[in-house]
Amino acid sequence: MPESIILLTRGSPLALKQAELSARVLRDASGARVSIRTLTTTGDHQQAWSLEKAGGAGLFTSELENALRSGMGDIAVHSAKDLPSATAPGLTLAGCLSRANPADVFVRREEAGVFTAGGESAVIATGSPRRRAQARLRFPKARFTQLRGNVETRLRKVAAGEASATFLAAAGLERLGIGEWPGLVFEPWSLTDMVPAAGQGAIAWEVRDGDVQKFASFCDPETSHAVAVERAFLARLGAGCHSAFACHLRDEQLFLFHESLGYHTFAFPALSPLPLTSRVDAILARMGGVNIPCNPPHPPPET
Repeated sequence: MPESIILLTRGSPLALKQAELSARVLRDASGARVSIRTLTTTGDHQQAWSLEKAGGAGLFTSELENALRSGMGDIAVHSAKDLPSATAPGLTLAGCLSRANPADVFVRREEAGVFTAGGESAVIATGSPRRRAQARLRFPKARFTQLRGNVETRLRKVAAGEASATFLAAAGLERLGIGEWPGLVFEPWSLTDMVPAAGQGAIAWEVRDGDVQKFASFCDPETSHAVAVERAFLARLGAGCHSAFACHLRDEQLFLFHESLGYHTFAFPALSPLPLTSRVDAILARMGGVNIPCNPPHPPPET
C-alpha cells in the first residue's frame, strides 16, 4: 500500500461527499495519507445538454479516467451507475464500497391532486429513460421534461414550479443529509415499483490495471459482486443500447425491468458452476430472448 493516495473526483457536492467517504475508508484501514483532487467533466461543463440525446455514457467519467491513466491520481471515485458498461483501456474496477439505499425517491410538490387521474396535469422532470418508462406505468397521462444540475439545484427548480416532480437516488439524498425540502414531499419507491439502475447506491473505485490488488481488499465483497452482475447485463445489451433497462441484485434475488418486456424477478445464487456471461444469457433468454429490443442511440447535440 502506498504511503500517499490521491483520489480523483468530480467537484459536485455529492461527488465530493463520496470521495470523502472513500478517503475515510482508506485512512481508517491503511493509515495512508489520502488527498482528493477535483476535476470538471464534460457532463459538468455542458449543463444545457440532454444526457439522453448526448448518449450519457462517459460524460461524467472520461476526464477522471484520462487523469488516472496519466498518473494524476491513484483511484477515480465514481457513482457506479454513471460508469459505462465497459471500463476504459488500461483501467479496471477494484470494487465498490458497501452499497447505500439503492431506491429511487419520487420528489413532488405539495399541491394535492396533481397526480390524480394518472397524472394528467403533472410534469415529471427526468432525463432517464429507465425512470420515465417506469413512472409512465403509474402516471400514464403525465408529461415529461428534463432538469439538469446537482441535487440541490433540481430540488430548488421543482419547488419553484419548473416541474411537478422529479426522481432522485435515495443514496445521494442520504449522503448529502437531505431528508426534506420546503414545499416538497419525498416518497421512496420500492424496488418493485422502480427497479434501480445498475450500480445505483454504490461508490465504485476505478484504478489502473496493475493496481487492483492494492485496493480491492478495501472494497465490500457483497456490493462488488452485485454491481459486477448488474454491469454484466448492461454489457450484454451493448454499450450503444438506449432502451429503458434496469437491473438490481439484492440477497440473491435479481430485479429486472425492460420497457418492452416489463418487470421480472429471478433467483440468482452467488455460487454457481456456470460463468457469469452464461447466467446472464440464460436470464435474458427467459425474459424473451438474448437480443431483446434495444433502441438506437440518439445523435449528439449540436454545439
